[in-house]
Amino acid sequence: MDDALAQADALNPNPLREGLDIERTPVPATIVIFGASGDLTFRKLIPALYDLAYERLLPAGFSILGFAHRDFDDASFREQMRAGVEEFSRNPLDNAVWDSFSAGIHYTRGDFTIDEDYDKLARRLREIDSDRGTTGNYLYYLATPPRFYEPIIDGLAARGLENPSSEASWRRIIVEKPFGHDYQSAHELNMAISEAFDEDNVYRIDHYLGKETVRNILAFRFGNGIYEPLWNRHYIDHVQITVAESIGIEDRAGYYERSGAIRDMVQNHLMQLFSLTAMEAPVSLAADAVRDEKVKVLNAVRPMRPELVPRQTVRAQYGPGYVSGEEVAGYRDETGVATDSMTETYAALTLYVDNWRWAGVPFYLRTGKRLARRVTEVAIRFRPVPQRLFESDPTEHSAPNELVLEIQPDEGINLNFKVKVPGPTFDLRPVNMVFQYGTAFNVQLPEAYERLLLDAMLGDRTLFIRRDEVEAAWQIVDRVISGWERQGAHSIPTYHSGSWGPSEANLLLAHDGHEWRRP
Repeated sequence: MDDALAQADALNPNPLREGLDIERTPVPATIVIFGASGDLTFRKLIPALYDLAYERLLPAGFSILGFAHRDFDDASFREQMRAGVEEFSRNPLDNAVWDSFSAGIHYTRGDFTIDEDYDKLARRLREIDSDRGTTGNYLYYLATPPRFYEPIIDGLAARGLENPSSEASWRRIIVEKPFGHDYQSAHELNMAISEAFDEDNVYRIDHYLGKETVRNILAFRFGNGIYEPLWNRHYIDHVQITVAESIGIEDRAGYYERSGAIRDMVQNHLMQLFSLTAMEAPVSLAADAVRDEKVKVLNAVRPMRPELVPRQTVRAQYGPGYVSGEEVAGYRDETGVATDSMTETYAALTLYVDNWRWAGVPFYLRTGKRLARRVTEVAIRFRPVPQRLFESDPTEHSAPNELVLEIQPDEGINLNFKVKVPGPTFDLRPVNMVFQYGTAFNVQLPEAYERLLLDAMLGDRTLFIRRDEVEAAWQIVDRVISGWERQGAHSIPTYHSGSWGPSEANLLLAHDGHEWRRP
């Protein structure tokens, strides 16, 4: 923040920001990025780490060691990462900050499957410890395709890099999604990780959990006495969770043909939003206390029997159409996609939680590509009033109250309720009470990776996914996939690109007398 902005803040303090300048700074450490030459490092990881440095949240001596097959050296890797910071950082490139930050950026060329290359990695880490004072604290980030996870873990373990050299040091590992392809593969991956790292040192990352509004679900629910008493089947009619994307598969046909929407989005992002929305109050905000409650909700989801899959789920593919006025191709016309592909780019499902809080309340989850616009939200639809006293316009204004947690693109909270229109009659109109983070706190929100990387360095696992969470979510998704396979369909519904999905998805809610909210 420049001097003028700092002076303005001092003269006109925002009361909502009081207490936000309390900083948490981790101890010196080296983050080792496997797959450092890839897009994730360029677009997300290095810009996020630079932003932490810009905000003075990184310790002196903090270091980065890139490890990948590309033929970089320290200087060329730093230059490449500088370009990523210039393009993708939320803060301007400050030469003084960059010079200090980039002094800790290093690179070692290596192959994830060659044992001897881990010897080079170990030697470089010892050099960094000596030069930068990182004292053997290593955070490993697996920014690679999943097929390399186990070879990397084995390579680290074979060189003793998984265990700290002293009680004062630590070794942690961050694993990117996808966490397996189904329950069995996720379980096998978890077993492989557990042979080298204790669960307390494993950080399965889902960047959605670093978004302010996702984290604020806990604060909103359990920090406000006005809402928590209403958060149950007596007052809530149903819940809609939407993760919509306007983009197509871009250049990821190889990956997407194997995953589809349900593996790519439902098993992780939507299940996390669902569990945070439906969980019981934890006994504390300690990592395992929060994650215990999330797992309980996942385990309480009513198992979807194969014969119910056609009624409780919908899958579809996007066809050609127009998005933001631009003509786009259908999924089967994308490069690398089979002309007879049955891979879903849209998935919707109805879940029921069989516990006292939620018995009988449907949770509708949907996600899709090439939809009308990019939006992620959790919409809580309350029950209607038991008796209508105001019949001024029942067709337009009888909709029940709704609370919407807006996660992207604009993070905030929207409460819809009805008021009387001025005049001699009792005409009602819905109005919105809107809270937006950016305007309320007068700050640019940090990127999700900033918060998650900082938490991992601090050893805070609250926003990361535990192994039993992963496996419980896969058990839900596997039943849906199994039901689709048993249907043996030779065709898949389509929807126009730029729409809100297939007509079959509307019927999914219409069976219960509901309709999708239009974001």
